[in-house]
Amino acid sequence: MKTSRTAILAVLAVVAVAALLMWSVRQPATYLVQGEVEATRIDLSAQITARVSETPVGFGDRVSAGDVVVQLQSPQLMAQLATAQAAIAVAEANRDLAFSTRPETIAVYEAQLSKAVADVTLAQSNYDRIIKLRENSVVSQANLDQITNTLNAAIQAQAAAQANLDQARNGTSEEQKAVAVAQVKQAEANRAQLKANVDELTVVSPIDGEVTTRTAEVGKLFSAGAPLISVVDVDHAWFTFNLREDLLEGLEVGQPLEVRVPALGPDHGSIPATITAINVEGSYANWRATKATGDFDLRTFSVRAEPVEQVHNLRPGMSALVDWPATTRSGG
Repeated sequence: MKTSRTAILAVLAVVAVAALLMWSVRQPATYLVQGEVEATRIDLSAQITARVSETPVGFGDRVSAGDVVVQLQSPQLMAQLATAQAAIAVAEANRDLAFSTRPETIAVYEAQLSKAVADVTLAQSNYDRIIKLRENSVVSQANLDQITNTLNAAIQAQAAAQANLDQARNGTSEEQKAVAVAQVKQAEANRAQLKANVDELTVVSPIDGEVTTRTAEVGKLFSAGAPLISVVDVDHAWFTFNLREDLLEGLEVGQPLEVRVPALGPDHGSIPATITAINVEGSYANWRATKATGDFDLRTFSVRAEPVEQVHNLRPGMSALVDWPATTRSGG
């Protein structure tokens, strides 16, 4: 009796194992694909060499776009900006001088012109009188030549006085004016460059996020381009998975995924996500063939998926898990 019962149990066990094998064969095989949570990270730095004077935020603090995260100081840069401002004032003064003359100088040239006009009037009067006397042969040829020369000299002196007055009123030559204008523009450009460098002393966050790294400490000197602080947009994280190309069949952008994040705990459940990008990785990420012949190297693709809704406490660096069918994926 006992033997029969044992035999029956053995048969049932064999049948159960066979049924399990048949069921498992009919089920599509799946891979557990592990990815990672990522988010936009911005490393902030200044394009000038300066010393840290203030650190308004620290590691773990939340910041908004436009918030000051590091304040730098550079007395040398501020002195250069003051020098550039003074250089503009000098260039503008030279430009104004090139385009105008002092009223006192103009008055002098006006007086000289008045005298020259009077001299021409006097010389012309003497010349006319000599010409009348010459008709009666009272004046010699020498006297006529002398008075003629005097009149010509007076006329030339008047022309010179007029030219001096015009130059005083109009300023310097067009070429000199152009140089003066160019020097002002050059000084302004130099000031604009230094002003841009001064603006670099105030480092602001370009995004809303969380401070994840801060190397800036008060009193520390940093060279141009050295990282000061890092801000991560933790509110807009996404998932990244690296897949062999033989697992991409049927996969397309816009397809839904169910992602598990162990760090959020078992009660959190899966996170609905949507595939937003499928990009090939570099040749360094190839899956090498395991056979010398009859096989080929498989490329690796990076699949990016974004949560349908914002997930609280989802942090960059967390592991993300997806059950990936080994057979052809359906397009749903």
